[in-house]
Amino acid sequence: MSSPAFTLLTDRALIRLSGSDTHHFLQNLVTADMEAVDRTGAGSAALLTPQGKIQFDFLIYKAADAYLLDVPAAAAADLLKRLTFYRLRAKVELEPLSAETGVFALGEGGSEMPDALLTVTDPRLPALGRRSVAAASADLPAAQEGLAAYDAHRISLGVPEGLKDYAYSDIFPHDADLDQLNGVSFRKGCFVGQEVVSRVQHRGTARKRFLPVESDGALPPMGASVTAGGKSVGTLGSSAKVEGKTIALALLRLDKVAQAKENDIPLQCGDAVLQASLPDWATFDWPEPTTAD
Repeated sequence: MSSPAFTLLTDRALIRLSGSDTHHFLQNLVTADMEAVDRTGAGSAALLTPQGKIQFDFLIYKAADAYLLDVPAAAAADLLKRLTFYRLRAKVELEPLSAETGVFALGEGGSEMPDALLTVTDPRLPALGRRSVAAASADLPAAQEGLAAYDAHRISLGVPEGLKDYAYSDIFPHDADLDQLNGVSFRKGCFVGQEVVSRVQHRGTARKRFLPVESDGALPPMGASVTAGGKSVGTLGSSAKVEGKTIALALLRLDKVAQAKENDIPLQCGDAVLQASLPDWATFDWPEPTTAD
């Protein structure tokens, strides 16, 4: 499905970081390589727990002599507090931007946002379109679509987001496909939780992934159990209605789903039957079916 021309992402907020130590501060803290952010103007990143789980996920934009973090609005205050905790004596200024400055999603091939502070291609996946930071009161064209349409587009592409598809501090970057969607650098130096994430990457031991799923029926809210043969194989993320079907994302055990496919056992979530698939951008494949737990 095509993405909307312009969408004000009312569920996002911005945090501005500036000061002479900001680049170094972020480079040692988050999963993105800030050298790449400086070159391209944008990056996808997460702040992990010391145990390697996703504490916050966000996008980073290079804006002149500062960086902007594009974060879920519901998590912005907590992220600001956590960054302040890590700052110590570093020369870094942290401030939330007011709601007068908004984040916009732009459809592929669409026109530029008027008077945008910056516009970048979404660093997770080009098919998501572009993102702009501009005045939230900007005059939008009549083709503007709503946030629900943008989320349906994101879900159709198989791209999960924190709080919409999973709770923070519950899952690892590989579970959320951050390794596939340019959200983790394995070439830069250390960052919080790096040892755990690198071990999973080098051993190839990621067993769970968010995958696109589809159903003819309605689906329960995020967090509902996905089962095969009465046994849990994962949990449901966000969902949307598209052309008479329900599309969604689900965090699934790849080996158990492969086994269910091999044995023609349907996946279920509530009363709905699910069809799971690999996203077009995935470099991983279904594992050999196994009966192991």
